[in-house]
Amino acid sequence: MAIQEIGGNSGRLGGGSGLPGGGSPTGGSPRGGSQGSGTGRGSALANALSNPVSVAQLTAEDVSTDATPIIPAGAYDYGSGKVFTAFTIEDIVEGNTQRVTRGLWSGNVGELTSFWTSSYQSATQKEYYYEIYNGDPTDSTKEAQFSIAYGHYAGSGSLGTNEDSPSNAIYSQFQQVLLPASQTTFTFGDVTQDDVYVISINRARIKDKLDPGNWELVLSGSSGETLRLIDNSGDTNQLGNSNQNKYNVVSGSLLDGVLTETEVFGEVYPQFGIIVLSAAALDASASLGTVRTSNTNAQNHGKLFTAISGAAFEDSANGFQARSEEEVKSTFFFVRAKNAEYNFSNNPSYVTGSNGKLNQQTFVGDPKSYITTVGLYNNDNELLAIAKLSKPLLKSFSNEILIKVKLDF
Repeated sequence: MAIQEIGGNSGRLGGGSGLPGGGSPTGGSPRGGSQGSGTGRGSALANALSNPVSVAQLTAEDVSTDATPIIPAGAYDYGSGKVFTAFTIEDIVEGNTQRVTRGLWSGNVGELTSFWTSSYQSATQKEYYYEIYNGDPTDSTKEAQFSIAYGHYAGSGSLGTNEDSPSNAIYSQFQQVLLPASQTTFTFGDVTQDDVYVISINRARIKDKLDPGNWELVLSGSSGETLRLIDNSGDTNQLGNSNQNKYNVVSGSLLDGVLTETEVFGEVYPQFGIIVLSAAALDASASLGTVRTSNTNAQNHGKLFTAISGAAFEDSANGFQARSEEEVKSTFFFVRAKNAEYNFSNNPSYVTGSNGKLNQQTFVGDPKSYITTVGLYNNDNELLAIAKLSKPLLKSFSNEILIKVKLDF
């Protein structure tokens, strides 16, 4: 990576040829001027090149004659032409990795209380799943939050039979994604599950993963009961390990913790942002009323949607609470501008006239610029990141600047 020069450098103090009439710098045949006019100026320059003089002498002559500066490009190390500085190993320091948790839903909101299905889904799509929004989907500011689906290993509860039915397709899909190759059915608490409900959180919501131990789902049963579900990632058996692939879903709340672990309602897979719930357990504890008739479009996933949205409708405190988890890595770049570097600018206002004379005569021999931005480039000169300073920093031959850039990713 490299630091972009803030205010590009000109090849010389004035950028002109230094010869009136277009004469050559060595006093040769002039182009467009007389031999005599070119010789006088050319001889003076040749003498300056062969007999080093001070910058003050050269610039004083230029100012007094109102001529374009004739200091040759590269004759002095003014950082002329330097538009970037390559980082060395010492300039780059790897920082720590921080665990950051935020509200899961759009806008980093921690609780979702408004649940809308989408009218944009076709009737065929709705046989497989419902896409849930945080408001009216026709409002462009509302976004998809999660999906709800129902799966049965034999295809019951939906039109078609076996592999031809939506419920079988859903069950098979999540079985292949979540379970080991040797396991063909979901098993919660040693109980094999013929059918399950699946909540799949939108990938844009979960960042790296769903934060285990920081979500709560409330269901309102058709008989008036309320079921609160959390995971058991914080119990003593888990030892606070938040890096496991899955946890049991049990009854409880974020406020009071696990109510009981004797009944397992399903499993949560944080890295996937997926919660799989036992249909049989929800029927028993939340009166969900799952229909398992074969070749019937029972729309069972609609029953789970009603249970979730109904709980929030009855009490706003019964929303779907959840947080995302993300590991943020930091790298520090130390950008160093030495006294002879980055004292000129490519800003058009920095020069004047067709010869590119410095606009401010006081800058002749003592140029100044203001650094406002640092650009980080890769080896292909592609801009990767931009760092903005809180205020412009004056840069001249009399000072050096060290800028610390923190890049989080």
